[in-house]
Amino acid sequence: MLPILISLHVLAVRTAHRARSRLAADDGQSTAEYALVLLGAATVAALLISWAARSGRITGLLNSVLDQVLSRVG
Repeated sequence: MLPILISLHVLAVRTAHRARSRLAADDGQSTAEYALVLLGAATVAALLISWAARSGRITGLLNSVLDQVLSRVG
């Protein structure tokens, strides 16, 4: 999933850069493109969070991190 999020971020940065470099007449179109990229990124993030919550991976990760911290402290 990380490569997908990185690709979406790069796409958003490129879109924002193009939006700044276009003429004033294209401002509305650039804004719409940027909004669509953000909507896509939010959708991917929501799907990732949903999958992680259903699979129990977040709980396992947090338990593992806390166990390691507690073993090093105590």
